[in-house]
Amino acid sequence: MINFALLGCGRIAKRHAELLGTGQIKGARLAAVCDVRRDRAEAFSAHYGVPAFHTINEMTASTGIDVVSVLTPSGMHAEHTVAVAKTGRHVVVEKPMALTLEDADAMISACDAAGVRLFVVKQNRFNVPVVKAREALDAGRFGQLVLGTVRVRWCREQGYYDQDAWRGTYAQDGGVIANQASHHVDMLSWFMGPVESVHARSSRALVDIEAEDTCVATLKFRNGALGVVEATGATRPKDLEGSLSVLGAGGTIEIGGFAVNEIRHWNFVERRPEDGEVMSKFSVNPPNVYGFGHQAYYEHVVDVLHGRAEALVDGHEGRGSLELVAALYESMASGREVALPLKVEYSRLGKA
Repeated sequence: MINFALLGCGRIAKRHAELLGTGQIKGARLAAVCDVRRDRAEAFSAHYGVPAFHTINEMTASTGIDVVSVLTPSGMHAEHTVAVAKTGRHVVVEKPMALTLEDADAMISACDAAGVRLFVVKQNRFNVPVVKAREALDAGRFGQLVLGTVRVRWCREQGYYDQDAWRGTYAQDGGVIANQASHHVDMLSWFMGPVESVHARSSRALVDIEAEDTCVATLKFRNGALGVVEATGATRPKDLEGSLSVLGAGGTIEIGGFAVNEIRHWNFVERRPEDGEVMSKFSVNPPNVYGFGHQAYYEHVVDVLHGRAEALVDGHEGRGSLELVAALYESMASGREVALPLKVEYSRLGKA
């Protein structure tokens, strides 16, 4: 049994605690929770019957903790990951792994030095429709890639940002790209390949925050394909979609739903017998934007720690995804097309 502790008992921690604290992850259990806000930690403690702590040192002094899931604000991920790694515990860190590449490098170095694993949460890669589409990509069914698109049309009203002072700030959170759409940006590059350059525009349309609530961007991939990112928290009055489309010379897929969980189109030039049942068999409609990927993600972490699998999203993979997010912010700030590898000059992401 692998014992997990949660560092941070905010909004996303509810999903992690639900899985780990109710026996939904075979071979894993919730062993402790920690938050500087005592009311939050005590509420989780009472609900799941595990000890509550209020500092990392207190929590990691407790024996029996194997992995710490870092669920604090994005701008604190590096500080907390480094602190946990120094105690010899493995780290699971929520998206994005950090807000600057320097912080990401510090996290990777700290985990390497301590001999512990660093896992970055990218649960949408484990959604059943996404897994099937990736199998088609790996089998070469798309042929020459032409265009990839992700759309995040969610509803985040002012009340969401007013829950915590760090939400929507450049120093601790970023806007719709760093927060809500970071999973989708990750999937776009995972399917389409390394990015050559990006050009992004953004606005604060309907909420009072530092960062953007709406962004559109075009991408050029090294293989010659193009990409489009459309992301907004200004959909009203409720969430509309989180989707991925991949177009190639050999076929087209579109995965939609709230959380990239519903296959809408699955068409290939060279048909296979199993194609007829893909849309009915491998679409799963989730109850909310989190989808079902977190469960498969934690099962994957357990498999990796037992030596049964290789990590799909380790620190280096997470850093690559972060570099693309950071490039989008650099383009928003400069108004220019930005090339990768990235050189930050104007972006405020991760800065006070």
